[in-house]
Amino acid sequence: MSEFTTILYVLLDIWHLLTNQLEAVVWVFPLVLAYELPLMLLVITGILKFYHASFIAPRQSSGYFPRVSVVITCYAEGDAVRSTIESFVEQVYDGHIEIFAVVDGAVQNAHSYQVACKAAQDLAVPGRSITVLPKWQRGGRVSTLNAGLHAATGEIIINADADTSFDCDTVARIVPFFEDPDVPAVGGSLRVRNVNDSLFTRMQSIEYMISIQGGKTGLGQWNLLNNVSGAFGAFRREVLIQIGGWDTHTAEDLDLTVRIKQYFARHPNWRIPFATLAIGHTDAPASIRDLVLQRLRWDGDLLFLYMRKHWPAFTPRLLGLKTFVFTLLYGVLQNVLMPAVILLYMVWLCASYPWEFTVPLFLTMYCLYLLVLCFMYSLVLLAVSERPIQDLKLLPWLPLYPVFALFMRSITLFALINEVVRRSHEESSMAPWWVLKRGRKF
Repeated sequence: MSEFTTILYVLLDIWHLLTNQLEAVVWVFPLVLAYELPLMLLVITGILKFYHASFIAPRQSSGYFPRVSVVITCYAEGDAVRSTIESFVEQVYDGHIEIFAVVDGAVQNAHSYQVACKAAQDLAVPGRSITVLPKWQRGGRVSTLNAGLHAATGEIIINADADTSFDCDTVARIVPFFEDPDVPAVGGSLRVRNVNDSLFTRMQSIEYMISIQGGKTGLGQWNLLNNVSGAFGAFRREVLIQIGGWDTHTAEDLDLTVRIKQYFARHPNWRIPFATLAIGHTDAPASIRDLVLQRLRWDGDLLFLYMRKHWPAFTPRLLGLKTFVFTLLYGVLQNVLMPAVILLYMVWLCASYPWEFTVPLFLTMYCLYLLVLCFMYSLVLLAVSERPIQDLKLLPWLPLYPVFALFMRSITLFALINEVVRRSHEESSMAPWWVLKRGRKF
């Protein structure tokens, strides 16, 4: 009981200092003030700008209906392939949509191939063509996408995973951005489809809601979108051909986005918007094992792309000054250095001060993070979400999210170390070993 009283006393004392002395705030939350706050302001003002443009002064519809090619990457999704094809057949889009279901390793993935062929036979309707492209030997995700690109004839290319389904107005919402000739690519929004499967899918639903729907919406308004998702993105076909399509190795979505941004200095009017209301629904890892394995690949790939493959391109001469500064601060530093800084800072606090002080301090940090999280959640719910009633069900789970976020930071740090020590990007499940082995070493 005496320990509890001590913790409560110190906690109240810390809160008193924070509300009365500015220097105490700077000491306790230096990273928040110096690093997180500017990013947060960019996101918040961008969300408000999106809300005004979309609901206060919406754009007038146009007669722009180019031919769209959808490349669906299929591997071992089985029956889910049909749902993805069907979701594109049912699009309320007045232009023609050609759908390519590219089955990688069609010999060992015979079931996915048969499902795709049956869907092509059953679902074809006027204005929608379905073609199944079997790649009999597995070549990986990149070769699958490039096979679809080679066959496509549409002005706009949409890439989609075979385990992702889409709202019926997705194409109609993402295509109008390309009416601007200075738009080479558009990011699509993603939601967690299996939100109720486990605690981890609920945490990822909150993550997707705030980071993807909220964060990318805000950053997209300032042409600072960090990545066009590999599960759902759209590209101008001539731009894809100009830069050579997708490239070998891993994290092909971030790799392609970085390569497009390398043209920003030469084309200062180029921009990559985010289609907030063009929604894809994907299954998130439901177990802690699958989640950790996914993030080990994602976060390890970040280090590989930023610090090994593309580091010579990080110059204002290619990216433009604004994109260079933002990528350096919130691409490289945030994803590569910040996990180590945060965890080392917490270890330093624990080693430097008695637990009667560090426990109240960590509780204070938790409360601040939760407060900010509730604000961002409310902002996205009111200004961005197209399914507010569904998203409102996540509210009771918000108090657990700060713990989940800290856990993810530790996984990120381990993934970065794993990439440095073991070059883990060469062990990616996105391509077989013989493809990665023949790729260029960085």
